[in-house]
Amino acid sequence: MLDKEWEAQLEHLRGELILMKESIRETSEDIIKEGFSKYPIFIAHQEELKVGEVILDKADMATVWSISASTMEEFNEKSLIPEEKKIFFVDQYKDPKKFICMFVIYGASARFVFIPYKAEIPAK
Repeated sequence: MLDKEWEAQLEHLRGELILMKESIRETSEDIIKEGFSKYPIFIAHQEELKVGEVILDKADMATVWSISASTMEEFNEKSLIPEEKKIFFVDQYKDPKKFICMFVIYGASARFVFIPYKAEIPAK
């Protein structure tokens, strides 16, 4: 279970993603179409990183979060997804046409979350 601070950060990120989803989707499609990976990973971060390539900079977007694009293969190379965890990751990975695989870094911790491109409407 996520703590309240993480939940608040994820909610804020979801709000910012409304403006970013189309750019992320296009980048995801390009990563797959160009043969770089079948498993695009997007990184939401507030500090500079040494992984991925920034595609949406918080300074340019006037947001709290920057978004970088990466792949499962790069995460494996950098030991963020160790070799023994690759099969588990692939099994958990959701359809990249419907979901953003987001690695959210906040403070000293990080988590994978899958965020649907289409907003989910709560059932009444």
